[in-house]
Amino acid sequence: MLTFDAHLDLSLNALEYNRDLRLPVHEIRRREKGMTDLKGRAAGTTAFPEMRQTEMGICVATQLAGCMKGARPMADWMSPEQAYAQTQGQLAWYRAMEEAGQMRQIIDLCGLEEMITLWTDGKPHDDKPIGYILSLEGADSIRSVGHLERHWEQGLRAMGPAHYGVCRYALGHDQIGGLAPEGKDLIREMDRLGMILDVTHLSDGCFWDALDLFEGTVWASHSNCRALVPDVRQFSDDQIKKLIERGAVIGAALDAWMMIPGWVRGKTTPQLTGLKLEVMCDHIDHVCQLAGNALHSGIGSDLDGGFGIEQTPVDLDTIADLSRLPDMLAKRGYSQTDVENILHGNFLRLLKKAWA
Repeated sequence: MLTFDAHLDLSLNALEYNRDLRLPVHEIRRREKGMTDLKGRAAGTTAFPEMRQTEMGICVATQLAGCMKGARPMADWMSPEQAYAQTQGQLAWYRAMEEAGQMRQIIDLCGLEEMITLWTDGKPHDDKPIGYILSLEGADSIRSVGHLERHWEQGLRAMGPAHYGVCRYALGHDQIGGLAPEGKDLIREMDRLGMILDVTHLSDGCFWDALDLFEGTVWASHSNCRALVPDVRQFSDDQIKKLIERGAVIGAALDAWMMIPGWVRGKTTPQLTGLKLEVMCDHIDHVCQLAGNALHSGIGSDLDGGFGIEQTPVDLDTIADLSRLPDMLAKRGYSQTDVENILHGNFLRLLKKAWA
């Protein structure tokens, strides 16, 4: 079944981790054996062969480079100009993958329809390019609001204004407060350009401010449910209901600490908790119960988003294991149509409407 993943940090893995994603996951792990410089070394889950194995023909692929206050060990820079240069390097990698026939950028409805046709033609997927919609996780690398249109021209179609901490245009989920004037200007410019607003990672105050200002298409690329995991990284039921009202789709994530309550960083492990992939369905189901239908939930795995199998369900080896989700959802009573909507249909419908 065609699978759509709304959040994969592919360029981060290619450049920060120096991974050749054309290789199988287990070969990448073998090459990283003994490395300890970054979290998740020799424990990655995602590469092109495994994406094709699970029929992940279309995804949202990110650029990521911040300059948030409080240095982070990865994807963080001292100035907007440096962050901008990093995202341009990431874009260059995507372009190189396009030239190599591995990926194909999707920027409009025509391109989306072509990729859907390609990946549902019944032919083997081994050599098919993976379609990607370019998204920016955290807007720190946008040097000024006036520069945003240049990024649109490069194919940027979605953006989350914040990541962690105090960002330049918005506050991350771990902060308290709303949008500053420049952040409001950024939201208005996104609206003018027709860019999709990704509300993932926004502080509660910025979340509500952004939705008050923004009139266009909204999604939450990789977010789980606060009712199940009481942490500000997740969305409250009121937030989920608002997103449903706006026609948004919420992508369920596979970062272990977002899946189950009580996770203590550096101490808790998936093995200790017995965390299984099935828990992803709990978050999907919660959104569906609030909506009264299966039209607002999807997948935003965030796999290899700065972590590996040390921080994913114990029964997940690679991203190819997402192919088990349809059976899991069917056992919970979801119809074939519901499953298809969750696996790809909801996000594709949202994109078609945004780009019509």
